[in-house]
Amino acid sequence: MPYELVVSQGRIADRTPGAIPGAALTAEALGKCTGLQPITIGSPSPAKEDDWSASLPEAGETLAGLQAAIAATLQRGDKPLFITNTCSASLATLPVVARERADAVLLWIDAHGDFNTPQTTESGYLGGMVLAAACGLWESGHGSGLNPEKVVIVGARDIDPAEMHLLQQAGVRIVPPAEATPEAILSLIGDAPVWIHVDWDVLEPNHVPAAYAISDGLYPQTLRTIFAAIPKEQIAGIELAEFEASEDVRRDEAAIECLLGIVEPLLA
Repeated sequence: MPYELVVSQGRIADRTPGAIPGAALTAEALGKCTGLQPITIGSPSPAKEDDWSASLPEAGETLAGLQAAIAATLQRGDKPLFITNTCSASLATLPVVARERADAVLLWIDAHGDFNTPQTTESGYLGGMVLAAACGLWESGHGSGLNPEKVVIVGARDIDPAEMHLLQQAGVRIVPPAEATPEAILSLIGDAPVWIHVDWDVLEPNHVPAAYAISDGLYPQTLRTIFAAIPKEQIAGIELAEFEASEDVRRDEAAIECLLGIVEPLLA
């Protein structure tokens, strides 16, 4: 298998306690079904409600470690299978993708646009500013270079007005849940390499629990069908983010089973 399994275990703006253990459970399950040995970056620390200006420097060491791991994987000619606690981790990965795979289309599969800046953010949450940083709209300290015209946000349905203005100005394409079909996605990808990012809040709530879940999302089978349609040779890398684990073992097991069923076509 041409993948290398990388898992983030350091706090990267986590505001909820389940994302770090959720990433660990996901990596463990994927390791068992693929035979890959996870490469772990960062050490867990408690979640807290802080502003991006505090959480970004706190995450610096973890982000630097992730950036080095993803760059090394791509330079070896392998594909990252990256499991992370929060979407904020993509502050590290997307600049590497922009540098190493400049021809790739980014499928950002998420209920949110994550295109706020320090000037537009209403929540102060770092995870809501990731794509804007990677596209150079603000300086994260971890690089940029991503072409917004190569970004396709799939399943978005909760976008701030100022954020939407920035997205439209930048030329980011948005595919709402009702229009997210294999045919639509394939037409946007063409024959380009594809970097796939999934925030599990893109799904209808309770299939794979996520901290910022919102109704009217994609169903697991819909997302699996999209993944099954993407030619495997075009996949440049995969990121899976924001599974919120709990203290209910059966609930977590059901979520992992659902998650594995969705991504199985990508790894087959």
